[in-house]
Amino acid sequence: MSLSSSFAESVATATDQENLSQSTSARSRWAPISFPKSRLFGTDGIRGRVGDVLTPALATQVGYWAGKILTDSEQSAGCVILGQDSRSSGTMLANALAGGLTAAGIEVWNLGLCPTPAVAHLANFTEAIGGVMISASHNPPGDNGIKFFGATGTKLSKKIQQTIEQRLRRGLDMSSEATPAYPAPRWEQFYSRPELVDDYLSALYTPLSSQGNLSGLKIVLDLAWGAAVNTAPEVFQKLGAEVICLHDRPDGDRINVNCGSTYLAPLQAAVRNHQADLGFAFDGDADRVMAVDNQGRVVDGDYILYLWGQVLCQQQQLPENTIVSTVMANLGFERAWEKQGGTLVRTAVGDQHVHAEMVRRGASLGGEQSGHVLCHHYGVSGDGTLTALHLANLVAQSGGDLGALVDNSFQTYPQVLKNVRVEDGDLRSGWQTDDKLQQAIAHAESQMGNDGRVLIRASGTEPVIRVMVEAASNDLVNHWCDRLVRAVEQYAA
Repeated sequence: MSLSSSFAESVATATDQENLSQSTSARSRWAPISFPKSRLFGTDGIRGRVGDVLTPALATQVGYWAGKILTDSEQSAGCVILGQDSRSSGTMLANALAGGLTAAGIEVWNLGLCPTPAVAHLANFTEAIGGVMISASHNPPGDNGIKFFGATGTKLSKKIQQTIEQRLRRGLDMSSEATPAYPAPRWEQFYSRPELVDDYLSALYTPLSSQGNLSGLKIVLDLAWGAAVNTAPEVFQKLGAEVICLHDRPDGDRINVNCGSTYLAPLQAAVRNHQADLGFAFDGDADRVMAVDNQGRVVDGDYILYLWGQVLCQQQQLPENTIVSTVMANLGFERAWEKQGGTLVRTAVGDQHVHAEMVRRGASLGGEQSGHVLCHHYGVSGDGTLTALHLANLVAQSGGDLGALVDNSFQTYPQVLKNVRVEDGDLRSGWQTDDKLQQAIAHAESQMGNDGRVLIRASGTEPVIRVMVEAASNDLVNHWCDRLVRAVEQYAA
């Protein structure tokens, strides 16, 4: 295969605009880059506003050093799987990153528009030494990000991410106009491979095709103008469901805007209006999903984990009846699971932490309340489409009523989560040492006692501090959440 002429033109435009490669000689100088004071890699790769820290120049050099380090860790030059969601900045950053990877001697297989789990799956089941997804997941359209996967389809370890960042920072004298010389991109090593996405879809479809089908179910899919627009409807229809789609075209200016897994109102209305059996809403890169029942009631990751855990228990496929979740998991979920003789293990927020604990304990099921679910029977990464298919299959086999399944599971404690925007990275990371804020938290916890809990944390993907309060009544939740939000605002002022 060869680089298409249209793609070559877009690469040329990006490189001209950003001085990614100022010559076609064996070595060239790339545009200088700047770094934030805080670390570049967060809880889910690199993420931020495009044109600020996240620029094509940065993507190129990240690609170069990631390629070098992946080659060293795998002891092979190999290839890297590359995908992107629908954001308007995606192609620009993908081109820049591919330039750096090919300059490092890496062959790049470009999938184009696809879900993040497709990149992870293909990194694991091809000869690739890793994968990269250009996406900011559930973030707004102006953001973007770079997620790296290793040869097994799992996200790169913190150690490898830190090594990439160290190599980027090392030797860059930001007070000088001089920039290091790097090899020029080798565009003959860039290949367009969208057909590989079919292999990913087959892996989703095949395990369920032998268990029955979704015939008779009417399902609404909110595709969030994002990465799943060409994939999720196909597999649901192939399994026999009647599918109604919302926000079903790739639109980089509207991805996640008032739709998808973080804004369920359109899905809830569509399920009721179409008298559908259930509905699913994906985020922009389709690695997570939220569900609603036929009345439009929200079925989040806690319920999905509980229901899927029950099935795996019955099949004796859930080691020690253990589910791994995060500090965000609802107390109602935890106590109901314990009543069934199970154990709920909590980790820090982030699928990397969930996955690491699953590996450490030999657990097969884990995930987050936000709808990011990992089931090691079917893969090593969270996959919104896979999760939705398995929940729909469970509904089909139990009579087609998701609401009845939820009603017979557990009652959640009222929970409120609010974000306080804090642009200063030092303030976001230093809130735990502020005496006044810590006193406010301790006071709230002592007043609620066993009837509630408080969780405050800095987001690893957005410039916010998250305030969560969970309690036995709505009055308690709202009272203490509002007080703690004011305390965080005063701290950040």
